[in-house]
Amino acid sequence: MVNDNNGKTNFFIIHGAYGHPQENWFPWLQGKLEKLGYPVFVPKFPTPEGQTLTNWLKVFSKYQKYLNQDSIVIGHSLGPAFLLNVLQKLKTPIKAAFFVSGFTGNLGNPLFDKINETFANKQFNWGKIKHACHNFYVFHSDNDPYVPLKKAKELAKNLDAKLVIVPGAGHFNEKAGYTTFPLLLKEIKNFLKSSL
Repeated sequence: MVNDNNGKTNFFIIHGAYGHPQENWFPWLQGKLEKLGYPVFVPKFPTPEGQTLTNWLKVFSKYQKYLNQDSIVIGHSLGPAFLLNVLQKLKTPIKAAFFVSGFTGNLGNPLFDKINETFANKQFNWGKIKHACHNFYVFHSDNDPYVPLKKAKELAKNLDAKLVIVPGAGHFNEKAGYTTFPLLLKEIKNFLKSSL
């Protein structure tokens, strides 16, 4: 673990329900960012057994000290809803958040809605969240089998975020061919350049 990175940007990659740090494009993106010299944290959260917001916050508490004004968070699927809960409580704003296939509220899928309830099915304080992070990017596909596009539009609107719609990308997971994610890396690099 890195104790003091002297103001260098820390990255956090947060997986979703039924997910883990070694799936999809997470290891690829972690490798690319580490090659550029950035510390990257990819916590493993309990799912689907023991998947509650309380349990995920308990796991994340070990990483909380690395979340500072130079941090960038990246969430996939349920990851964005988890990160919204984290941001809502932050005192020091972070640099940016990149949300992929994110949502709030129910998805209309009883299996997911039950285990996602404590994360997503609530009233968020969007004012507090936008105060805690000034730059939001929302990526979504036009054929996501789990999260309807209208959810991304709602999320982007609530966050005053840039919405990037990627045709035919499914849930941006391995099943949809996403073991790499060059577009996301490009947007992150562009943001880093513009924030210097």
